[in-house]
Amino acid sequence: MNDVVILTVPLFSTLCNEGFKLRREVFIAEQKVPPDEEFDTYDLTAHHVVALAAGEVCGTLRVLHTQEHVKIGRVAVAMAWRGQGIASRMMDYAMTEHRAARSNRFYLTAQSDKVGLYERLGFVAYGDEFLDAGIPHLAMKNY
Repeated sequence: MNDVVILTVPLFSTLCNEGFKLRREVFIAEQKVPPDEEFDTYDLTAHHVVALAAGEVCGTLRVLHTQEHVKIGRVAVAMAWRGQGIASRMMDYAMTEHRAARSNRFYLTAQSDKVGLYERLGFVAYGDEFLDAGIPHLAMKNY
């Protein structure tokens, strides 16, 4: 796993566009999220993070600074790279990079079957389960 590089990339750069391509593969093609729900105007102001391995973008996520907290979302890992800790490494990177933005207050909505990943990173689920794009989710925060 030492050959994985995590970095923040500029919007619409080649690497960011590869991250968008991965999001289309994971969320739209694989999970059947409607395209108009996957990409939104928040992408224009988000900080985009990608994971690179073996010369390809194998993971991506986005970070938004809201008034209350830093919101992490659109966490996606290519099927061939799942189970290798890439999502955890991207989350660690994003939280380290944006810790000071809102006093280490992070929020996300997790697909219900992924809650364990975020619990290991210090997040706690709260509220009722809800559907987002037809997929069960839970709100989670680390504060």
